[in-house]
Amino acid sequence: MDMTTSSTFLLLLLQQPSGGGGIFNLFLPMIVVFVIFYFLIIRPQQKRQRQAQQEREKMLNDLKPGDKVVTTGGIFGTIVTIKGDNVQLRIAQSVSIEVLRSAIAGPRGTEVKEAEVVK
Repeated sequence: MDMTTSSTFLLLLLQQPSGGGGIFNLFLPMIVVFVIFYFLIIRPQQKRQRQAQQEREKMLNDLKPGDKVVTTGGIFGTIVTIKGDNVQLRIAQSVSIEVLRSAIAGPRGTEVKEAEVVK
């Protein structure tokens, strides 16, 4: 069924008889619009959000000592050790900080490579 046929069918369903109509006929257009919005906007966005969350969890689980990362606060560092949810980062020659694993925004290597390509 193509778009014009389906929209014509919906218009025929939504036409009120000349005799007053009930409350169902009043709310039917709103229900149809909500269903359309759900399938065209809300559901695809939920799928994208779920996929992004899974990719982030995979990235956080794949961290290992020696990886160069950037934190959500913008601090660049190299992972020294990982103890549970805590990650120790070396940010300078003899300076280390401890952050939560969830505070790591992503690997630093991809951003540096992209910046080098732009130059």
